[in-house]
Amino acid sequence: MKELEARIGRYTLRYVEEGQGPAVVLIHGLAGDLGAWAAQIALLAPHFRVVAFDNRGAGRSTQVDEPVSTRDLAADTLGLMDHLGIAQAQVVGRSMGGAIAQHMALMAPQRVASLVLCASFARLDPLGRRVLSNMREALEWRGSWADHARHSVQNFVSAEFFNTRAEQVAAIERLLGGETRLPACYSRQNEACQAHDTSGELARITQPTLVMAGAADPICSPTATRILSEGLPNARTEMFENASHFFLMEQPERFNRLLLDWLQRHA
Repeated sequence: MKELEARIGRYTLRYVEEGQGPAVVLIHGLAGDLGAWAAQIALLAPHFRVVAFDNRGAGRSTQVDEPVSTRDLAADTLGLMDHLGIAQAQVVGRSMGGAIAQHMALMAPQRVASLVLCASFARLDPLGRRVLSNMREALEWRGSWADHARHSVQNFVSAEFFNTRAEQVAAIERLLGGETRLPACYSRQNEACQAHDTSGELARITQPTLVMAGAADPICSPTATRILSEGLPNARTEMFENASHFFLMEQPERFNRLLLDWLQRHA
């Protein structure tokens, strides 16, 4: 995939664009960058114009140690759509990416045709807040992405997956430990997730929305999923039993099938 750059306000966003047809915008979560969507880009590009990018403060996009909110990141994403001449898109967000997508739907409802919110939240519950705080503190105390990954990886997969898929768990740990961004940017976005609260505005998000969540997820728990699903007036919810925050890696066949079917139905 050829990586491109777009100047959006004061920031440069790195992005990739593949395929033709109705637009789909993929927004990654707090961990990682656009590479988190590699399998889905390959899946969707034969059917859609697919755009994935590094959020400000992640990957190879601009990194500045400054306060940031999920609403700010939503404005960046809408700015990228403007840059690419995309009037409307279906928006798919993982974790923090789903929080960003909610703000997009609130800020510019005419720009969002449908939503797919994966392991996401309208607000974090106390467990999710504690897990995010612990992961941020591990990075700040140790000053090492590898140590952060070692302390964090068990939060992303189910106990069964952790205990039986050692090679895949090690690969996820290497992925998390291979971050190159400024640790301060991670901390700022971690704080943005904790401050995010659209629970009182969900009734205004009327677009068709597919909510997918792992039943064993401590970050975006079934409690957080329920707040999101029950607050959205036009939502369908799919739970992934025996899976956690990275359910789309634990059960990829089911996830990809549901995603492609949804996007084709609402194109």
